[in-house]
Amino acid sequence: MESDRVVVGIKQSLKAIENGEAKKVYIAKDADASLTEKVEVLCEKKSISVVHIDTMSELGNMFGVSVGASVATECI
Repeated sequence: MESDRVVVGIKQSLKAIENGEAKKVYIAKDADASLTEKVEVLCEKKSISVVHIDTMSELGNMFGVSVGASVATECI
């Protein structure tokens, strides 16, 4: 992925979105919706594109994380 910075995880992603640093957010389809809903709502509010990835494992692998990830964010 070509990006200046990537953050992985819900808390770090929310912080990046709120600070105006996020350019694209990835959310795993098999992640707990009660946890990812706040991220999706905030992305919609701030007009940030969201890409849904099939599994947390696949999302973790995309960003070089050895464990599954529910949310990852490409930052500017």
